[in-house]
Amino acid sequence: MPGFELIGEEERAALNELMDEGGVLFAHGFGPMRKRYHVRELEAAFRDKLGANDALCVSSGTAAIKVALKSLGVTYGDEVITQCFNFIATVEAIVDCGATPVIAGSDETLNMDPTQLEGLITKKTKAIMPVHMLGVPARMNEIKAIAKKYKLPVIEDACEAVGAKYNGQYAGTLGDAGVFSFDFGKTITTGEGGLVILQNAEMAEKSRWYHDHGHMNLEGRPRGLDRAGITGFNYRMSELNAVVGKAQLAKLDYILEESGKRFKVLCDGVTVPAFKKRAIPEEAEPAFDTVIFEVKDKNLRDSTIALLSDMGFGTKNLPDAMNWHCSVFWDHMGFDTRTPAAMETLALLERQIAIPVVLGRSVEDYAALADALNALAD
Repeated sequence: MPGFELIGEEERAALNELMDEGGVLFAHGFGPMRKRYHVRELEAAFRDKLGANDALCVSSGTAAIKVALKSLGVTYGDEVITQCFNFIATVEAIVDCGATPVIAGSDETLNMDPTQLEGLITKKTKAIMPVHMLGVPARMNEIKAIAKKYKLPVIEDACEAVGAKYNGQYAGTLGDAGVFSFDFGKTITTGEGGLVILQNAEMAEKSRWYHDHGHMNLEGRPRGLDRAGITGFNYRMSELNAVVGKAQLAKLDYILEESGKRFKVLCDGVTVPAFKKRAIPEEAEPAFDTVIFEVKDKNLRDSTIALLSDMGFGTKNLPDAMNWHCSVFWDHMGFDTRTPAAMETLALLERQIAIPVVLGRSVEDYAALADALNALAD
């Protein structure tokens, strides 16, 4: 989550330059008043960085999920398989398309358990959407193999995994579509914003139409005389967000390197069996967003949370925001939230403690935290 920590002169200079160029904040048109199209430049920069066929900037990670679903034609009567541990936006987007979320439980990675996946597929299944929670990729080899067997598309919710890799490939580029979030708590931030990665040209075209009220943006036609390709909505990113995004993207490698140092020293430094480290697939390189330990003893868990507060680290999502990150709590959405797999996942999540990795704390601070956790468990 360090993106907001590094907002500085580069972002200020980019915003000032935008104003000096004419101050056009809209991503389309106004050619005589502007010098550049920054949203389009940010899309190209992400496409090149991630090695993707196409990239589309949108207004949020939530919007990115919905745009990806719409590009696949997800609608009323369809089912989309996702996982119990996610952010509520994953399921909200499915419901907002009129589809029904089908919830898989989590394995020791805390992401989608591939062994449950095949049993959840029905004739109504339209897509599979694993979520790379808190920077760790799901078991994509197994998930993709099942998806291929049933000829189902895979949407990767990589909103919390910007920069993570699997089999040496960036998360978000492994499936048919991938989505990212750039809100203020993410690895890099545009304040609000998101990105859709699409490997299929037809899906990419539909996504561009849908996120812009259906605009086809036909070459040589002013927007007022343009045609609509589909019924769309407004999920556009502004130029303000884009110039900040370009400055932040330039810092991504540094963020990952420095976060990795803190992640490693904490993970390697905690050696007592009472703190069980979250499993990371051997094919995966995480985004080093969060270190998660399973602590089965409730008294030790409570003491650990108190220690993290006293030392100024706090926790992230587990346990402090469970209501927003576990589908068991979302009865208001009108689907079966309390399946056996979901309840088992809830019990698993209730034993976890997630520690945020921030650059405002030094590597030495995380080493000291590791020593304190070892001492606490002795």
